[in-house]
Amino acid sequence: MDESSEDQRLPHQTNPPEHVSMEYLADLGVLYWNLNPKNFENDEELKKIRESRGYSYMDLLDLCPEKVENYEQKLKNFYTEHIHGDEEIRYCLEGSGYFDVRDKNDRWIRIWMKPGDLIVLPAGIYHRFTLDTSNYVKLMRLFVGEPVWTAYNRPQENHPARKEYLKNFTEKFGVPLEAH
Repeated sequence: MDESSEDQRLPHQTNPPEHVSMEYLADLGVLYWNLNPKNFENDEELKKIRESRGYSYMDLLDLCPEKVENYEQKLKNFYTEHIHGDEEIRYCLEGSGYFDVRDKNDRWIRIWMKPGDLIVLPAGIYHRFTLDTSNYVKLMRLFVGEPVWTAYNRPQENHPARKEYLKNFTEKFGVPLEAH
C-alpha cells in the first residue's frame, strides 16, 4: 500500500497496484478462509476451524459511529501499529474494513476484509485496523479460552510474542526477518 497520509479509510493502493498472493500472506503467518457469513451459526467449516485451532470463545463486534461510544478515538487506537501476545482472529460478517500487516521488508500490506473473510494474524506481527469508507463492519472475534485483547504499540522488539514471531520466520526461511 502507499504511504500517503490521506484518509486511512481509503484503499491506499500503490500506482500501479501491487497485489500479493495468499501464499505470500501465509509466509508471513497470516491465514485466510472465505466462508458463508449468512449461515455462520451453522457453518461446518467454521466449526472445524474453531475446533482444530481451539477457538472456544466467540463474540460479535459492530463497529460504526452510531453503535460505538468514542468511535473516533477507538478507530484511532485500532489504527495505531501494534502487536498482540496471542493470535488475532476476525471473521467479517457484514460491512468491510482493512487490516494492514507489515511484511518482511517492513512495508505495509493492506488486506480488504469483506463479508465471508476470516483471517488469523499471528502473535507478534505488527498490524493495525481501520474501517473503509462504508464506516461499518460487523466482526466475529474468536479467542482461545477467555478473551484477551491487549495491544502493545510499536516498538515491541523485546516482547516475547515478537521474538517468537521473528524466530519462527528465521527458522522457516533461514534468513532473519528485519527487526525494526
